[in-house]
Amino acid sequence: MRRPLAVTATALLALATATACSSEGTEGAGGGGGDPENAKIAFLMPDIASTRYELYDSPLFEARMKELCPGCEVIYNNARADASRQQQQADSALAQGVDVIVIDPVDSTAAASVVNTARAQGVPVIAYDRPVLETPPDFYISFDNEAIGESIGDSLVAHLEETGAQGGLLQVNGSPTDAAAGLIKQGIHNAIDDSRFELLAEYDTPDWAPADAQEWVSGQITRFGDRIAGVVAANDGTGGGAIAAFKAAGAGVPPVTGNDFEVAAAQRVVAGDQYNTISKPIKIVAEAAAEVAYQFVQGETPESDTTLFDTPSRLFEPTVVTLDNIAEVLAESEQITPADVCTPQYADACAAAGIDVG
Repeated sequence: MRRPLAVTATALLALATATACSSEGTEGAGGGGGDPENAKIAFLMPDIASTRYELYDSPLFEARMKELCPGCEVIYNNARADASRQQQQADSALAQGVDVIVIDPVDSTAAASVVNTARAQGVPVIAYDRPVLETPPDFYISFDNEAIGESIGDSLVAHLEETGAQGGLLQVNGSPTDAAAGLIKQGIHNAIDDSRFELLAEYDTPDWAPADAQEWVSGQITRFGDRIAGVVAANDGTGGGAIAAFKAAGAGVPPVTGNDFEVAAAQRVVAGDQYNTISKPIKIVAEAAAEVAYQFVQGETPESDTTLFDTPSRLFEPTVVTLDNIAEVLAESEQITPADVCTPQYADACAAAGIDVG
């Protein structure tokens, strides 16, 4: 499957001001059965393995909803990697009379039951970050996950070619129940399958758990040793686990990829432990989700740019971050600051990278 074209952050303006294309809403959309200025919106996140949901997604979504609709209420829950708990949280939100559900599913297939239950009550569902399979929701908002996989893979392969590296690659994927992880996985294969670097082994990491990634990579270090030229890890957590495995084995750390631009990952990039990560400013997707939710409660039909998994979708373009451009990315970031990254332990490395702490 080829990835659809992504859009840039400038499209947010069009999203924020978009109006209904017709008087009929998306199939199954309730359009906000009550007072749209006092609506309830459920914001259901999947886990705490990644710090982003608690630190960025939830507060940014709530802040934008408050700007759009001061009288609206956001009901936030985190499923902590438990699909059954997420279903219970969705059921509870529906019992509280929510007008829209925004869900980042723990399990992209199991979440179809959330869509079915909500649709039976006329409540629209927005898939956020990760798609929902089986039963298409009413809208999907995310960064282009296949493009993320391609970007980190292409970046790593180009670096290995430039340095004349020999050997093969390990591929550390995300959760097998996460369809977004499947897209990242496909993007990585798009990038590395035709390269001269053999894929030595790959692993789907349950629940994106860094500890599981570390354990698997440890086994591959024993198996392949210095044949490992690089590791394509699907996010910063699994990348951090891979790096920890090499350090625990007393082996040199080969170039390792990541995704999410977490503070710890940015520090590893500055220190030379992690080769790249992906900056995908969460503010973009969090605010877009709030704007689409508000359109639904007003009875409008949000505009999409493409269709993915039979769902009207809006996808945003990510940015690869390496040591070469991290100073520029940090200077422009609204998510993490140079001061967050350049703690005393990393002060010298930050100075060498040209990062201005101010």
